[in-house]
Amino acid sequence: MKNDKIIKELSLSYAMELETVQNYIAASVNLDGVRSDVVKKALAADVATEVMHAQQLAARIKTIGGVVPGSLELPRSQTFLQPPKDTTDIVAVIKGVIEAEEGAIAQYNKIIKLCDGVDYVTQDMVIGILGGEEDHRREFLGFLKEYEKS
Repeated sequence: MKNDKIIKELSLSYAMELETVQNYIAASVNLDGVRSDVVKKALAADVATEVMHAQQLAARIKTIGGVVPGSLELPRSQTFLQPPKDTTDIVAVIKGVIEAEEGAIAQYNKIIKLCDGVDYVTQDMVIGILGGEEDHRREFLGFLKEYEKS
């Protein structure tokens, strides 16, 4: 019972990570154009990291007494990261990635506060994941800066 709120938020983060994986795969395959390669490669490489985050979250959910949700229990909300109709719209994908990372950062900060003084192991794990999300956001902010110049 005492972990119910933490499990609920970890489960939401788990869903967010898996949804991000789906959308990163789609973008890394669908994007076209001479300048799309760097973004496609970055997204393809980030899939493994996002899957690892989901696995860490799933293990922690189980460890603290929860049940890892199946696919039919997972919410989906990343309207901003859906594949663009114009497969050369790299800026739309970059902005979608930034928004996804900002959502993840906000969610992880929420969990960190929720765990403070209650569950230091979960808090420590989430702090580590948060650092990766911040790094990824920084990378895509750099991409956006470059693409908006041209």
